[in-house]
Amino acid sequence: MYISDPVASVSRAVKELKGFQKILLAPGESKEVKFTVSPELLKFYNSKLEYNWEPGQFEVQIGGNSRDVKKSGV
Repeated sequence: MYISDPVASVSRAVKELKGFQKILLAPGESKEVKFTVSPELLKFYNSKLEYNWEPGQFEVQIGGNSRDVKKSGV
């Protein structure tokens, strides 16, 4: 799971890896994978070097790698 904060007060990575689960699937099989997005996952060092988060809209991306993702806003 990658999270982006496009309107943060400081420049941040375009995609930050915030969750990971390795699952094995047989051909044609599917499984449900759940992640909890908490304020702790949204924290970063701001311009005052405080480890905090900012309210706003975030983009959550899920996929098998960083290029092939599905996006959703939170």
